[in-house]
Amino acid sequence: MGKYSLLQNIILGLSLAAPIGPVNLEIIKRGLNSGFKQAFLTGAGAMSADSTYLTLIFFGLTSFLNISFIKIVLGIAGSFILIYLGLVSAKEFFHEAVGKYQSRQMHKNSFITGYVLAISSPMTIIWWTGVFGALLASQTNAQTDLSTFLSCLSILLGCFIWVFFLAASLHWGKKIINEKIVGFISLIAGTSLVVFGIYFLYRTIILIMN
Repeated sequence: MGKYSLLQNIILGLSLAAPIGPVNLEIIKRGLNSGFKQAFLTGAGAMSADSTYLTLIFFGLTSFLNISFIKIVLGIAGSFILIYLGLVSAKEFFHEAVGKYQSRQMHKNSFITGYVLAISSPMTIIWWTGVFGALLASQTNAQTDLSTFLSCLSILLGCFIWVFFLAASLHWGKKIINEKIVGFISLIAGTSLVVFGIYFLYRTIILIMN
């Protein structure tokens, strides 16, 4: 794998991980509430979901992800998960004592939450079937299957760099942010997650109707 391909894949990984969406909102919330470990575990769960999609698409299972039934199942599951997490997050702003208890309980499953959020996110599916599909087509002709697969894995390095940077920033930033600001961020993050959930649910309903 050349230096150009490595750099290109790292940048692609950053382009996948950096945009603000359900996963990053959850990382931000958990990082401010519980520190580096829980934020990083959430991101690690999302990276595991990315590796799942990478493997599926690399071995020619793109058509599986395009099956309407699979899209509907992932869309409904992802929508309700986003809405649930959003409501829990927003509740922390209005019910601080209860919110802290729920936060501690929920944060025990940070890795699983990150995985489920990413695996069921339509944005993630679109990125992997679109951007990664084009990348795979451009690299397959020039390399063996094994070297291509290892090259594509470097996309996850870009994801790792972003997750580590974000989790570390939240860990140090937490020391200068008071509880009121954390609560306000939880409210914004929760509202955004609910909006994402409703939007994805709407798109799933349209898919069912069609």
